[in-house]
Amino acid sequence: MQHYKTISQSFKVSYEYKLHFTEHIFKEGNTLFKDLIKEYNPKGKVKVLFVIDSGVLECHPNLSDQITAYCKVNSAEIYGTEQIVVPGGEQCKNDYGNVERILQAVNDNKICRHSFVVAIGGGAIIDMVGYAAAIAHRGVKLIRIPTTVLSQNDSAVGVKNSINILGKKNFLGTFAPPYAIINDPFFLTTLEQRDWISGISEAIKVALIKDKVFFEFLEQNSLKLRDRDMPAMQYLIYRCAEMHMEHIAQGGDPFESGSSRPLDFGHWAAHKLEFMTNYQLRHGEAVAIGMALDVTYAHLIGMIDKSTLDRILEVLQNIGFDIHIPLSEEKEIEELLNGIEEFREHLGGELTITLISEIGVKQDVHVIDREIMKNAIVWLNNELEPKISIQ
Repeated sequence: MQHYKTISQSFKVSYEYKLHFTEHIFKEGNTLFKDLIKEYNPKGKVKVLFVIDSGVLECHPNLSDQITAYCKVNSAEIYGTEQIVVPGGEQCKNDYGNVERILQAVNDNKICRHSFVVAIGGGAIIDMVGYAAAIAHRGVKLIRIPTTVLSQNDSAVGVKNSINILGKKNFLGTFAPPYAIINDPFFLTTLEQRDWISGISEAIKVALIKDKVFFEFLEQNSLKLRDRDMPAMQYLIYRCAEMHMEHIAQGGDPFESGSSRPLDFGHWAAHKLEFMTNYQLRHGEAVAIGMALDVTYAHLIGMIDKSTLDRILEVLQNIGFDIHIPLSEEKEIEELLNGIEEFREHLGGELTITLISEIGVKQDVHVIDREIMKNAIVWLNNELEPKISIQ
C-alpha cells in the first residue's frame, strides 16, 4: 500500500455580530431594521421570513400589521415573505413540529443563505428558531429581536441555538452567531411580573462570577428592579449583555470546546429542575434556585463565608425569587443530584462546576460531594443551618 503524508491545514473564521438598541423598532420612521438589511445588500431587496412568539402578539396585537406596513414602506430593501406565529415558552423547544414548520416556510418562500429569518420573542423562541435557521441550507442569516429581560440580557446575545429532546434540555443545538440582535425595551413593558424578574437572575449570575461592582449595583437597586424601574432595568440589561458578549469574544472558548462553562454558573440544577417540574419553572427562576444552591454548597465547603452567602440570598429574595428547592421526597432529591452527571455529559470532558470564592471571582471545582449538596438543599428548604461541621 502506498504511504501518503498526512495533509494538514488550518484556518480561522472571523465573526462579528452586533447588539443594537432602539425603541418601537417597526414604527414608521425608525430606520434601524431597514438599515441593517440594506447594509447587507446595498443593491437590492432581501427576503425576510418572520417567526413571532404568540405571547408577544397577544400583548402587542398590532405588531403583525406594523411589520407588514414597515416592509411595504421599505419595499426597496425588504421583501417580507411570511409571518409564522409559534406558541412561546420552553414547551416550544420540546415540539420538533415547530422546527419543521419553519423549515417548510424556508423552503416554500425560497429563503436562501442571502435571506433573513427574524425571530421575535422570548429566549425559547430565539433558541428554537435559531436552530431551524442554522440547519436550513446549512445556515441562513438570523436576526434576533428578543422580547424578555432574560433574552435581551443573556440568551439572545450568545451564539447558541437549541431544542430539547430525549428528556434533556438543549440536547440538539448549534453554535451559529446571529447577523444581529436588536433590543427594544417597549416589549418589556407588557411582561408578567414573573418574566420581568426572571431574567434578572442571569445578571446576578454574571455579576457573581465576573464583576463585584455590578453585583453591588444589583444589591443597591434590588427593590427598584423588583418594582419595574425601567432605567435600572435598562442598565442591567446593557451591562449583563456587554459582559456576556465580552466573554464569548475574549474568553478564548466561544464555541465551548473545553470543559469550563462559567456562564453556566447555577445551571446544572436549573436545567434539571426545569425538566423535573415539566418546565413550570421559568428558566430564570430555576437559575436563581440553582445559584442559591451552589453558593450554599460553596459556604458549606468553606469556600465563601456566611456574610457573603447572606448577601447573595438576600438580593435574590429582595428581587422576588423563591429560592426553596421545589422537591421534598428523597427520590426526587436523588434525581436532582443526578443532574450533576447529566451536566458533565452535556459539556463533555471532566466534571466542571463553577462556584465562587468571593463575589466577582469564579472558582471551578471538579468534584461535588453529594451529601454536602443534600445538606445545602435541606438548609434552603428549612431555613436552618445543616448539621455539618465547616472547616
